[in-house]
Amino acid sequence: MKIAVCIKQVPTREWQPRINEAGTWIREQDASYELNEPDAYALEEALRLREKHSGEVVVCAAGPARVQQVIREALARGADRAIHVEDDALGSADASLTSMALASAMADERFDLVLTGLQSDDQGHAQVGVMLAERLQMPHSTIIMEVQAVPSTGSGQAASLRVKRELEGGWFQWIAMPLPALLTIQSGINQLRYATLKGIMAAKKKEIRKAPMPGGLVASQQIVALALPTRSKQTEMITGAPPAAAKELVRRLREEARAL
Repeated sequence: MKIAVCIKQVPTREWQPRINEAGTWIREQDASYELNEPDAYALEEALRLREKHSGEVVVCAAGPARVQQVIREALARGADRAIHVEDDALGSADASLTSMALASAMADERFDLVLTGLQSDDQGHAQVGVMLAERLQMPHSTIIMEVQAVPSTGSGQAASLRVKRELEGGWFQWIAMPLPALLTIQSGINQLRYATLKGIMAAKKKEIRKAPMPGGLVASQQIVALALPTRSKQTEMITGAPPAAAKELVRRLREEARAL
């Protein structure tokens, strides 16, 4: 089974965001970066499927040169090789532009299965996976909590999938899917592994193919303004007779504060 895993480099959760001078994105030169957490679970699931059914795991990323940090990390965890669409504009690109860049680099590989994280920790649109599936002309399913590859009769090769989707209210849904397919993986689907010293050394020799940024691509969305959340305090006194004041307090907690 030939599996692609799309990964993204995002600012670390511990980093205190700073807005750039234009007010449209963070100050990337000040940020510290890490592998997007949902993508780490997608990578782990791909590695487990390879261990069960053999094959190859290829990590695919789009972004500036600094993205090689998380590509090397993915290779150290066990991925076989990588594809990197390197372009500075992809550091803060919208889902449409990112999916077009990835689709162009992945189209000739003919993957049996493509895994992405459910969403990114920075923009959180949860759109790259489904847009990529459309551009690769693959069926897709989202918010996946379990993946079962169903082998064809008389062969160990996977022919289809059974996947478990997370729904609202604690419900789940099982779906049968053909291959090739694309899945967006929910965090917590498995237990993450970490890179070993042997894996780190082996990663230095693994291939990272540089794919060009296709010409003529235009973002469909643009960040107009970005601002940090502000903290404010406000005190209101509820006056009147105790029964009426208590009733008004309950109303405000329920309708305005949404605390009840």
